[in-house]
Amino acid sequence: MRDVSIIPLGAHPRDIRLEDLKAGIERVLPVTASVVMHPLDIDVALDGSRKQYHSTSVLTLLLGRSELSSSRLLGITSFDLFVPVLTFVFGQAQVNNRAAVFSTFRLHNEFYGLPRSGEILAERCLKEALHELGHTYGLRHCLDYPCVMNSSTYVEDIDLKPPDFCLPCRDHLNSVL
Repeated sequence: MRDVSIIPLGAHPRDIRLEDLKAGIERVLPVTASVVMHPLDIDVALDGSRKQYHSTSVLTLLLGRSELSSSRLLGITSFDLFVPVLTFVFGQAQVNNRAAVFSTFRLHNEFYGLPRSGEILAERCLKEALHELGHTYGLRHCLDYPCVMNSSTYVEDIDLKPPDFCLPCRDHLNSVL
């Protein structure tokens, strides 16, 4: 219940250091994380008309990897993700289940016409990873603004929250971990 596999998906993001993401996750959560470099083709999740990948389909693909026995699977991709009722999602997870995914596509400063910043990208990726993993451990969106589980509609929302959980969310994590 305490191991997390970080799995690059498709053309995985080469501009973030997965080992740094792993270390960040382990600093905040009482888990052991590992980077698993097993290729996973997610092209079947591509919606050609939207030019985006259906995140629920990506979760299904992750769960289909029987050789991945980790209690939590965290997919990371550079492709844009969506669910049908929204224009895009930064990520998606199964609440109280083992699969989560997030995308770096909209986490880059350059997407918003701003100067490139590897530091900002790394921090946004850590926050999204923690947020989606929080869902897998049963956490829902938190109303406490300074909590990584607070919902993010815009990248500015991600920037404003800390890479950590508020006390009630931390208490929940401690009870399940």
